[in-house]
Amino acid sequence: MDIPEALSIDYIERQYELWKKDPESVSKDWRFFFSGFEMADKGKAEAEEFHEAFSTDASCTLDKALLQSRVEALKYRYRDLGHLLACLDPLSSCPTSHPLLELSAFGLSYDDLDTQFYTRRFSQTTSATLTEIINQLKETYCRSVGVEYMHIQDPKERRWLRDRMEPVRNQPEFTPDEKIRIYNKLCQAFFFENFLNKKYPGQTRFSLEGAESLIPMLDALFLRASDFGCKEIILGMAHRGRLNVLSNVFYKQYEEIFREFINDYDPDSLIGEGDVKYHNGYLTDIKLANGKMLRAFMVNNPSHLESVDPVVEGVARARQDILNDTGKKVLPVLIHGDSAFSGQGVVMETLNLSRLKGYKTGGTIHIIINNQIGYTTLPEHARSTRYSTDIAKMLMIPVFHVHGENPEAIVHVIRLAHDYRMEFGKDVVIDMICYRRYGHNEGDEPYFTQPEMYKRIRERPPVHEIYKKRLMEGGDMDESGAGKIKDGLELCLEDAFKNAREKPKIFPNQLYYEIWENFHGNFSHEPIETKISKDKLISIARKINNFPDNFNLHPKLKRLFKKRLLSVEKGTGIDWANAEALAFASLVSQGAFIRLSGQDSPRGTFSQRHLVVVDMESEDSYTPLENICDHGGEVTALNSSLSEAGVLGFEYGYSITRPEGLTIWEAQFGDFANNAQGIIDLYIVSGQAKWQRLSGLVMLLPHGWDGLGPEHSSARLERFLQLCADDNIQVCNLTTPAQYFHVLRRQFLSKWRKPLVIMAPKSLLRHPGAVSDINELANGCFEEIIDDREEIENPGRVIFMTGKIYYPLYERREALKAYDIAMVRVEQLYPFPQKG
Repeated sequence: MDIPEALSIDYIERQYELWKKDPESVSKDWRFFFSGFEMADKGKAEAEEFHEAFSTDASCTLDKALLQSRVEALKYRYRDLGHLLACLDPLSSCPTSHPLLELSAFGLSYDDLDTQFYTRRFSQTTSATLTEIINQLKETYCRSVGVEYMHIQDPKERRWLRDRMEPVRNQPEFTPDEKIRIYNKLCQAFFFENFLNKKYPGQTRFSLEGAESLIPMLDALFLRASDFGCKEIILGMAHRGRLNVLSNVFYKQYEEIFREFINDYDPDSLIGEGDVKYHNGYLTDIKLANGKMLRAFMVNNPSHLESVDPVVEGVARARQDILNDTGKKVLPVLIHGDSAFSGQGVVMETLNLSRLKGYKTGGTIHIIINNQIGYTTLPEHARSTRYSTDIAKMLMIPVFHVHGENPEAIVHVIRLAHDYRMEFGKDVVIDMICYRRYGHNEGDEPYFTQPEMYKRIRERPPVHEIYKKRLMEGGDMDESGAGKIKDGLELCLEDAFKNAREKPKIFPNQLYYEIWENFHGNFSHEPIETKISKDKLISIARKINNFPDNFNLHPKLKRLFKKRLLSVEKGTGIDWANAEALAFASLVSQGAFIRLSGQDSPRGTFSQRHLVVVDMESEDSYTPLENICDHGGEVTALNSSLSEAGVLGFEYGYSITRPEGLTIWEAQFGDFANNAQGIIDLYIVSGQAKWQRLSGLVMLLPHGWDGLGPEHSSARLERFLQLCADDNIQVCNLTTPAQYFHVLRRQFLSKWRKPLVIMAPKSLLRHPGAVSDINELANGCFEEIIDDREEIENPGRVIFMTGKIYYPLYERREALKAYDIAMVRVEQLYPFPQKG
């Protein structure tokens, strides 16, 4: 037949160009058409498909084609906004209508419901009635799963998701064995909490009740991930449900958990300072139901909920670097609360790291246990957005909202989320909407603040009872089978409880990966040999100050690197940045890795470092240290995002996973550490005492009153000294490049691992007196105390000092010729160098 000109591809594209410039310049029907089809580069294939459908239709007319465009707009909007009609909340009735999804919003009417429209998704043939199309859209997007994915700009990702949701209507069939496994995991979750409630009444445990579907969800994720070749899962979560996840997903023995409840009354049983049981981490190797092995690590987490997020990412990235993995073998998973996800800024900082070089982990699966309350605060008082997940949409990733009492929908969504992450290497968010059966903790009374909500919760049966009824109605299980599961679980719990009380047992806690076997946490003042021969230093200097012939280095940098090399060859005038580069190079040549991150760190805030240089013409980057990575050493120098808490948390996580090198975080100005104070307090200075987690993280904090006013000057040395106890960290305020050289090498060469805080200078970077000669690097070691270099007999006074103040005091002494005053530099303020 003759195709009307208005249906040709050329005509459609001309109309589209007009619509792009001014939507009002085309008719209402064409506006429906272009809003329905994802046009431009994203939708040309759909437009061609539309054209092809009508080119073979003998009854094709322009009116029919434009009516079809209204149906396409309806499909688009259900995919975009169908979640507004999804039945997600166990405590509320389901929405039934929305003005943007009414037929009239698309210029359609009830008279069109029986009309056949072209479609390749909603029927066995190429057409379906409007009623059939709407029903299947509702089944897919408006039942127990609500999906936000049309904000994703890549049409390939949208199509990938659509092809996996619409054919099964987000309601795939499960085998009888899969259904029984889901029920079993729900029962494990419920009876574990119920047992704890009976045996340890009043003890805080942060019950999972009301959100038990988390357990079959994680079980399904572990199985799915292992089927795809995943070897390790790094998991971070807050308190709620933590003990349940440990027992029923990580398979930590019931007896071991019960012993921890008993030990709450016995402080002497704690290792170190210890921590409450719902903060502790756990590392284990699991043999899954599919016969595959999976290593699972739950990262320790303090009470500041989301602070663990960047730590998990740092651990995951470190494991991926060790395994040379791009995200297929190591999977990070973060479990959040709804109020914390929307309320804590570190969540956004962590999300922002997800696609950045040096920080990305191939995508994280985020699961939100949406209790619809935060302690006593309701959502309308906790956020300014419709969903707690809205911040995540900045990443152009899918967000799944799912009914917490539909465990099959939850298992379907977690599998889909995993597969999306594996396919595209991006984060994905699952919002499991449920409730909290009791108060914030077991001693809290929620009826004081939310009486109506908790009346509804009291009426809700446990989710395993709801699912049992569904299985029995479908003939998948009978009362006898359910009874066997219940009896078996209760017997296991009772036996473990009896053993915990009568037969005390020491359970090995696998605190570290095997790589930590050669390191310990016992600081020693004994000098460590950090010297390196002159010949080696000169050889290293020549390699790291050499550039390819075709590399167009900035003229000023040419002079800088030439001066650095000359100072090493002459053996005098080695400045701070030069000593640092030599320290890094010497370690890399010994097979160490160097990871330096921070805002503007590769160049250096004060234009002093130039660890990475840029070609003036091509803007290609070049790292001279890579010239000496021939013994397995690694160099990573990163410009971090404009984040302190997130990045420092990431680097802490990296450092607790890779002790065999140097992980360094540098504050642009020392006071910027204020924004990361939570990470410092909760992890860096206390991790060993609380959790026996060692870290060799180095923090470089520009100190002193060198900056632009007080807010850009002081790293608050006194604050770090207040945090010192039991040799938990090292605090150094150095005066010479040689001291910096040796303390960095000591940090790597020692067998103990302690965080190192260095009050890095600014004024000393180019101070003519703050230089060292090659003998101090080649033959010296780190000196915790530097005695006066002058020969002063019977000094009338001795002045103890630290850091850069030494130089003006020295100059003043010389001017006054006050040689009866001895000047002693305290280079290491903690652990304080003292005898006895």
